[in-house]
Amino acid sequence: MTTTFFLLAFLIGAVAGLRTMTAPAAVAWAAHLGWLDLGDTWPAFLGWQWTPWIFTALALLEYVADQLPSTPSRTVPTQFGARLASGALTGAAIGVAAGNLWLGAGLGVVGAVVGTLGGRAARGAMARAFGRDTPAALIEDAVAISAAVLIVMALR
Repeated sequence: MTTTFFLLAFLIGAVAGLRTMTAPAAVAWAAHLGWLDLGDTWPAFLGWQWTPWIFTALALLEYVADQLPSTPSRTVPTQFGARLASGALTGAAIGVAAGNLWLGAGLGVVGAVVGTLGGRAARGAMARAFGRDTPAALIEDAVAISAAVLIVMALR
């Protein structure tokens, strides 16, 4: 069972690599709904009453901003760093359930690197195939949301 939680920590990190705010929104909902017991650990704020709503609003804003031509690449330092931080936070939260917050955080960071670079490559290939970026971005949104939902449902 512990191995499953660590796999989920890596996978939620990959979601953070695709969409920075989708991963914390999903994990916050899982904590808020009681699917993920964070106890008295530092990521426990994810389960607070307003946290899932705030992260959900941020995720929705990110989906809109992603469509803007002025949005920088996910690999510029600020964007990349935010994805790593998101992966660390969400991986740590899932790691709590496995009894090792720090290993969860590390796996979340590794997942975020994989998701960031893999997502950029996949989206670029889809955009070239479609001849434009919008369909590729929408597919990436759908993959990130679906994966996040499946990951937190596995925590129940």
